[in-house]
Amino acid sequence: MEKKEDIFDRLMHLPGLRILEPFYQKNKEVLMYLFFGGVTFLLNMILYAVLTDKAHMNALIANVICWVVCVLFQFFTNRTWVFDGKTETAAGFWMQMASFFGGRLFTLVVEEIILAVFITWLGFPSLPVKFMAQVVVIVLNYVISKWIVFKNR
Repeated sequence: MEKKEDIFDRLMHLPGLRILEPFYQKNKEVLMYLFFGGVTFLLNMILYAVLTDKAHMNALIANVICWVVCVLFQFFTNRTWVFDGKTETAAGFWMQMASFFGGRLFTLVVEEIILAVFITWLGFPSLPVKFMAQVVVIVLNYVISKWIVFKNR
């Protein structure tokens, strides 16, 4: 059965992008993870800045709100475009979603610890600490998604 092309595959057929298609096909998973990870990163940082700087919300509470919004976005983009995580049954879907959220909950705890230590206890500036914490979380999330949540069964 031939795999159906998604919108990103079709974009690679455009005249100016055709030259990149072999590289794209070879590295699609990582490129899609970086793309959607970048979008999620921007969403997370902008929402965090608005909640902490404009709404004067506590950094740890703002981070949890950002986590909820971004994890929902990540689950569907990672499942659909990054790891091709189609499941055969509803039970498989819910199991996949539970393991995804479980992995993200783990990295939320890691991030909350980083924020608590460096912002709350040591008094470092909020946004640079959040930025560095996101780098750690992105790497951990990729490993968890690749090897646990969306692994080829």
